[in-house]
Amino acid sequence: MNEKDNEKEKDNGVQRNNPKFDWVSQRFACSLPSVFKELKSQIEQDIKTRNSLRPSYAPYEFSIADHDGGFKVFLKAKDLQMSVTMSLADHAILVRDDKGIEMFAVTLNFSDDGECELNVDGERREFWQVRRMALEDLMFRGY
Repeated sequence: MNEKDNEKEKDNGVQRNNPKFDWVSQRFACSLPSVFKELKSQIEQDIKTRNSLRPSYAPYEFSIADHDGGFKVFLKAKDLQMSVTMSLADHAILVRDDKGIEMFAVTLNFSDDGECELNVDGERREFWQVRRMALEDLMFRGY
């Protein structure tokens, strides 16, 4: 295997036959607190991107704020305020609407291939898919 193939193999997470694979660090990166922190960071970028796409006269804005150990993403308009809350629980990341009703929970699996898998309702999801599931209605509700 040449160096390029080895890099591709690393990128695909196929590490189980590599005796030097640092599974401890990779498993730590696949812990709920680490994934929660990464989701928050990516959502902050989503908010910046979405706000930059608003017309200059837009009467609404998106923001994020820490809330009870988690965070809330807000849609604020003249006569409207809505939010989505993400919080860290013992065995999942919980996503709730502004009424406190759970929309879905994200669980994790560290696969035998050394990959961190996010799961929602038993289906594997990528980070961007989880963010879309949580925020699409908030960010694109009639705007």
